Amino acid sequence: MRRSSRTGPTALRREAHAGARGWARAWAWRCAALAGLAGLAGSAATAVPAPVAVLDDAGRELRLERPPARIVTLAPSLTELVFAAGGGDRIVAVDASSDHPAAARSIPRIGDVARIDVERLLALKPDLVVVWRHGNTNRELEQLESAGIRLFRLEPQRLDDVVGAIERLGRLLGTEATAAPAAAALRDRLATLRQRHAADAPVRVFYQVWASPLMTINDRQIVSEVITLCGGRNVFAGLAPLVPQVALESVLAADPEAIFTADERGHTALLRRAVDTPAFAAWRRYPRLAAVRGGWLYVLNGDAISRQGPRIVDGAGAVCDALDEVRRERGGAAKR
Repeated sequence: MRRSSRTGPTALRREAHAGARGWARAWAWRCAALAGLAGLAGSAATAVPAPVAVLDDAGRELRLERPPARIVTLAPSLTELVFAAGGGDRIVAVDASSDHPAAARSIPRIGDVARIDVERLLALKPDLVVVWRHGNTNRELEQLESAGIRLFRLEPQRLDDVVGAIERLGRLLGTEATAAPAAAALRDRLATLRQRHAADAPVRVFYQVWASPLMTINDRQIVSEVITLCGGRNVFAGLAPLVPQVALESVLAADPEAIFTADERGHTALLRRAVDTPAFAAWRRYPRLAAVRGGWLYVLNGDAISRQGPRIVDGAGAVCDALDEVRRERGGAAKR
């Protein structure tokens, strides 16, 4: 548009100095200038989007000349993130476990975390594959890269990373008009939960990943951050492994007031108070354990709490509700 601002005044000056005999020539020049303006405006409207460069969670810069039109996602959380960022209608294949939102269930399957059907994936000619950084098989990812497929590695480690992943996908896909408000809404919900529970009295929490062998999480795992956000204290936060195996005696010694586990089948209520669930059979033998004594044993929807996608904010709300229930029922002050 800068060019047009220069050509317009030039045309007017020439027209002002033209004699009676030159009016037709000046008028023609002016019309040509106006046509040029229209051409510039039209070309701006149909201009090819500028290249975009975005860092993935492996620290690699992915540079695309244009937004991808054919996308494959290789984990349920990634599918949900791409949909949240406004790119769901471009997904041509997903992993076997991607089932949310409902539209994802009708998209062709391309394998699972253990094995990707590389040949079938290549036949789909995707211009972007969103992969789970530490979940998908390196050998198969190397095959894809060798075939010229562009990979974007994602693995949110913290709650704010989930928000940031939606924003980065929006930039990469050219869908910022959808991704930005979606990310802002999640950020606001997290901020509200943090503010609401910042002064809550602490509740000792044991998160049971698996009953046999007995496994839990340390404070680097995103679910532990959820517990902390809600005013809970992960009794095994300080252990070194991300998902450590613990002894039953260690749990009894920590005497958690609330025990959580996840129903990995999904499609269940966000939160169920479930003292009689088989997953908690071992704890019912210890009626003096604080969580058993109060009946504070909870089952969470595994899809909402375990997937590192936008629904983890729903899972966080459920955990906060459960810990509020513990505080109300155990008596004592709800604030420090």
